[in-house]
Amino acid sequence: MKGFEKYIPFTPQPIEGRTWPDKSITKAPIWCSVDLRDGNQALIDPMNMTEKLEMFHMLVDEIGVKEVEIGFPSASDTDYAICRELIEGGHISDDVTIQVLVQARAHLIKKTFEAIQGAKHVIFHFYNSTSTLQRQVVFRTDVAGVKKIATDAADLIYEMAQPVLASGMDLRFEYSPESFMGTEMDAAVEICAAVLDHLHADAAHPVILNLPTTVENCMPNRFADEIEYFIRTLPGRERAIISLHPHNDRGCGVATAEMGLIAGAERVEACLFGNGERTGNVDLITLALNMYSQGVDPELDFSRMDRVIDMYQRCTKMRVPERQPYAGDLVFTAFSGSHQDAINKGFNYMQETGTDKWMVPYLPIDPSDLGRSYEPVRINSQSGKGGAAFIMNHKFGFDMPKAMHPEFGAIVQRESDERGVELKPDVIYSLFEREYLQVAGPYRLISNKLNADVVDGVAHSHFYGKLQHKDTVFEVTGDGNGPIDAFFNAIHGERMDRYEFIDYKEHAISTGSDSKAVAYIQLRDKQGRDIFGVGIDHNISMASIKGILCAINRAKAMEHRDEEAAAK
Repeated sequence: MKGFEKYIPFTPQPIEGRTWPDKSITKAPIWCSVDLRDGNQALIDPMNMTEKLEMFHMLVDEIGVKEVEIGFPSASDTDYAICRELIEGGHISDDVTIQVLVQARAHLIKKTFEAIQGAKHVIFHFYNSTSTLQRQVVFRTDVAGVKKIATDAADLIYEMAQPVLASGMDLRFEYSPESFMGTEMDAAVEICAAVLDHLHADAAHPVILNLPTTVENCMPNRFADEIEYFIRTLPGRERAIISLHPHNDRGCGVATAEMGLIAGAERVEACLFGNGERTGNVDLITLALNMYSQGVDPELDFSRMDRVIDMYQRCTKMRVPERQPYAGDLVFTAFSGSHQDAINKGFNYMQETGTDKWMVPYLPIDPSDLGRSYEPVRINSQSGKGGAAFIMNHKFGFDMPKAMHPEFGAIVQRESDERGVELKPDVIYSLFEREYLQVAGPYRLISNKLNADVVDGVAHSHFYGKLQHKDTVFEVTGDGNGPIDAFFNAIHGERMDRYEFIDYKEHAISTGSDSKAVAYIQLRDKQGRDIFGVGIDHNISMASIKGILCAINRAKAMEHRDEEAAAK
């Protein structure tokens, strides 16, 4: 691809003895949602008051976010109005802190202090860009110049904060060296240390230093090096809470945030579903549920994911993609046959062993933990024998024997090939019903009488019945050590007596007074071909006999098709 020479490669921060690669995330960071500000400003149609309030309450009341950046109140009347409504309308509970953003400019800072009057807990977040590129192209100044912009703003904010603090407001400060990733680390440390000094930060009153990946321009491991170097070098580390604000320009926002956390950061600013400028902010949900999947409590609640999706799509007019981690419509599905088989075996293993651990291949977390109700296995032409069996078992209660899976799987696959689309569970059930439960001929059981008793400890069954073949009705009778043996002895000598009985399986498919039994019968014809039949009845013995007739009738239909094919 031509033109690559014009791009300037990222210059990594040299660091010796890095420690972050050997660390893991073992606890949740401080979460701050920036959906109402960073996310909202990136929408084609920004949210109105009603939509912002709905999202705010979802974030704090249902998900459990405790810090929310609500807007840029000095930048627009809309953001100012939402700030005042949240404060005056009593929307903010005592354990929630609102955050307001402002550029490091005096008149905007003054306007922002007006906007937060009356709030209980506020983070006053100010920023200016510090990167090499921005200094050269936008500000035409040096490090000293951008540091002065930051410290002048810090002086004004500290001065204006004193009467506000005296009034009882819990007011904290946050500073962002915008485009931190593209700033020389020694320069970033120098600027941030100066801001801490001018805000009189100490261990009892730490300032949030928010280190944004404003434009992602390096690999996540390089960013982790920057964070570890910054923390090592920052004077008075105890005076600061290190926060991250990753964007996703390289598609690595989640990795950048996770590596930044193990490099020493304590806080993350993020958006639902990765909404935000350009390619978006880091996804709050993915970060939280990545931790959850590793046995770490994210301290956020996404157990009703469908409600979060519905609110987000309605309020932002954005769509959650089908492949969005954890939330997309297809992320807990499996079309591949080998995947479906492994998923099925995972569920069976958990049931058999009674383990309290999640042990299902291909599904990183239990969909039910997110309140999801869709099927974890879906069927198309790529699906294997286990997928259709899984649907029939978990959706409709038919636990087919494993030997029957290939036969029914082939039926489903042929249908999917013909239609060229995914088959929904109801379609799969209709195929099962048509193939096994609605088989009416050529043999039909007109009437029957089955007696079973035990004589001298030996089971004995007697079967009498009338069968119909096309227009002919005939009687059969037989004895055996059980209903299946008695029926086979009864039909001995008839044309339907051409099959070897191989195996059967039975189980209940409903509970209570209307409970029914299902029997799966496996026969083998003279060519060594296995054929299955299914019978359902309130009486388990009759279910088995119906299953035998089903298998024989299906075998006859196959023979007829073979004869027609040979004639052609």
